[in-house]
Amino acid sequence: MLKKFLTLIALLTALSCHAALDINKASEAELDSIKGIGPGTSSKILTERKKAAFKDWNDFITRVQGIGEVKAARFSAEGVTVNGAGFKAAPAVKK
Repeated sequence: MLKKFLTLIALLTALSCHAALDINKASEAELDSIKGIGPGTSSKILTERKKAAFKDWNDFITRVQGIGEVKAARFSAEGVTVNGAGFKAAPAVKK
């Protein structure tokens, strides 16, 4: 029984490491913990967030210099959300 309990605790701990991190609520330390976000980027994010919360991923990409669809997709894969939503790239235009 104890073995099952410890396994459950370990599983829950592992799942909590990949919990979503909303860009509108994250602290500077939480932002810095995301792969690809360093002190410079987190500073830009916090500066823009002070002006107004990010409405969606497009708003985030537009307002934060140096963030494009590729980085947004990477951040989303790391568990970052904007208002609880993951990034969905615009569909490719067929020619």
